[in-house]
Amino acid sequence: MKLPFLLCLALPLFLGQLCPAKAKPNLIYVVCDDLGYGDLGCYGQKVVKTPRFDRMAKEGLRFTDHYAGHTVCRPSRLVYLVGKHTAHTAIAGNNMHVLPKGSVTVTSLLKKAGYHTGGVGKWALGHLGSTGHPNRQGFDFFYGYLDQGEAHDYYPEHLYRNETKERLPGNVNSGKRNVSSEKVTYAHDRLTEEAIAFIRRNHKKPFYLNLTWNIPHTNNEAKGNGQEVPDHGIYEKEDWPEPEKGFAAMVTLMDRDMGRILDLLEKLGIEKNTLVIFTSDNGPHNEGGHKVGFFDSSGPLRGYKRSLHDGGIRVPMIAWWPGAIKPGVSDHPSAFWDWLPTACELAGTEAPEDIDGVSFVPTLLGKGKQAKHDYLFWRWSRFRAVRMGKWKGVQTDKKLALYDLSEDIGEEKDLAAENPSVAKRIKAIIDELE
Repeated sequence: MKLPFLLCLALPLFLGQLCPAKAKPNLIYVVCDDLGYGDLGCYGQKVVKTPRFDRMAKEGLRFTDHYAGHTVCRPSRLVYLVGKHTAHTAIAGNNMHVLPKGSVTVTSLLKKAGYHTGGVGKWALGHLGSTGHPNRQGFDFFYGYLDQGEAHDYYPEHLYRNETKERLPGNVNSGKRNVSSEKVTYAHDRLTEEAIAFIRRNHKKPFYLNLTWNIPHTNNEAKGNGQEVPDHGIYEKEDWPEPEKGFAAMVTLMDRDMGRILDLLEKLGIEKNTLVIFTSDNGPHNEGGHKVGFFDSSGPLRGYKRSLHDGGIRVPMIAWWPGAIKPGVSDHPSAFWDWLPTACELAGTEAPEDIDGVSFVPTLLGKGKQAKHDYLFWRWSRFRAVRMGKWKGVQTDKKLALYDLSEDIGEEKDLAAENPSVAKRIKAIIDELE
């Protein structure tokens, strides 16, 4: 009787070797800065070249109705970290906010679920020594800018490696905030190299990388031309204003580096166990010499950064996961606050109950029923916005305009007077969330 008993003990181990448990997918969440809905070829851009993003969209899932957390940087980033829209976060503007100790973020949840967590790029929620420092908010590793304002400068004197200030060779500040007189080391290149190094170091275990590139944001303090790049590349001979050459070069540079990351995943043999999401923190800017209409950065949408019309908040999102995601296009309405529950579901861990986000895993994988939002909500200064199905309400100083996005993606015709019951429902949502 001993032999069968020993076989019974050994059988589960043997079967486990034949059919190992499915590994947790690696998660890479890339958020760039001020990229418009119309700035990529796969979203209709005709001039600026983005071949790798276009290929990524062709091989993955392109979302047409995805929204940022806000129309400016800091609150938008807070939204995806905590899974709540701006009625339920501590800030709804670019005012300083430090994440308090014990904050429940997507990063801290993934860390507890066994992920090695890395943040590379622009961080805006806590300085050195504060409770909001990335290393105190779930990130095992951080490299980049801690100060949102400093991230305007593409040639800073230093970046931060965890809690250590690290010099960038050759860069010298001019004596003016965020303006360098000696420009040698381009910060975007450093950020990309650090992201690549993080993937190489951690590719044999589940990892989460939150890569927050600060291009194509302008350097607001560099008067006249804030689109700082080492060179204009393929756009050098174009008969365009210098800031437009710089903007186009930034987008194409970012396109190249997205391709480098996807190529690395394939080289390491982990592309079929890695979800990569690319998106933007808000709509396109009209600053630093760059004109939002020059390349039609908002596409068919009304408005741009600092507006709650869709041009300020509807953003590109591409999800890439070979073998798991069926290539296509999705019009599922989703938003930044959905990332936390989506990441948690993929990691096999529970999301908090008090969030606003809805996992879009069923849409990604084409399996199961996709839960829908009752509405999406934003607040900014004296403005409020609600998306409810095909309807979009934008309130300014208590006056509500109503648009049917299925017929009027450019939000040109106010239908509030013709649809008083819909306007009343949206107004009630806004009032309830005040």
